[in-house]
Amino acid sequence: MSDASKTPENAPGDIHIPVLRDEVVEALNVRPGGVHVDGTFGAGGYAKAILAAGASTVLGIDRDPDAIARGRELAASHPGLVMIQGRFGDLDRLARDAGHDGVDGVTLDLGVSSPQLDEAERGFSFRFDGPLDMRMERAGETAADYLATVEEADLAGVIKDFGEERFSRRVARAICRARDEGPITRTGQLADIIRKAVPKSKDGIDPATRTFQAIRIALNDELGELDRGLAAAERILRPAGRLAVVTFHSLEDRVVKRFLQSRGGKGPGVSRHMPQTAAPRAPSFSLVHRKPVLPGEAETRRNPRARSAKLRVAERTAAPAWGSDAALVGGAA
Repeated sequence: MSDASKTPENAPGDIHIPVLRDEVVEALNVRPGGVHVDGTFGAGGYAKAILAAGASTVLGIDRDPDAIARGRELAASHPGLVMIQGRFGDLDRLARDAGHDGVDGVTLDLGVSSPQLDEAERGFSFRFDGPLDMRMERAGETAADYLATVEEADLAGVIKDFGEERFSRRVARAICRARDEGPITRTGQLADIIRKAVPKSKDGIDPATRTFQAIRIALNDELGELDRGLAAAERILRPAGRLAVVTFHSLEDRVVKRFLQSRGGKGPGVSRHMPQTAAPRAPSFSLVHRKPVLPGEAETRRNPRARSAKLRVAERTAAPAWGSDAALVGGAA
């Protein structure tokens, strides 16, 4: 997941402007000499802005080898940028392996990057017909492989849970019937199957959008990666370090919101009728903004992909990280 929803710039070498770039940099409270992690490097828009704001080092992490290649070219003209190929769910380990036992900021920009969306051969979008791939790491099972073998009931569950598609069973049935007639290998082919199964939406959103999102999230374990990434940020951030997360749909935002509420001591309380097995934990984060920061009208006009973006920001306290058993007290993350 990396650098989602951006618009072209005119400056040479600058491919995209990340959504809420200025708001993210302001939220991070970048200090001279600080060390930051851009856990979803993408096209490098946030990393460049963080360095320009005074950070001495930005660790650019991405699971996509194409993003790493772009970043290494960018590093030649941006001293302080260190590229690391890997998943942001491992960002604490990756930072320590790079010689940093603590960092001053972590940025996560969830979803698919514009380079990924705009390259037909990556198979993330049905705007251009291409191979049905959707792999962020360019390794492992493709979306075509997945659809060739997944059980219909399991596929319906994925489409319902990750795509929030109310016609999930109808879509899964249509896909499984179509694959009986021949392999589904192209994005345009899959989009046509879905459009025939789902009524047109009054909001103008293409009927294939939710199912494409669901398959992509499942294939790349995006929500599991987000859980791991948030916990990793908690472990590596120094006291007063900032976490800034940009989300683009309700599933992502719900995970981030619940995590920060829980770690901020605002999660669901333990019932007074239940025996207490441990003392309440000290909050590991404090919320910088009570509500998410949204893009302004000018940005959404310039970049329609920004319309659904939400930025949530929190500051690390001096309390220990909660760890994997955090759900036992104060509610699940």
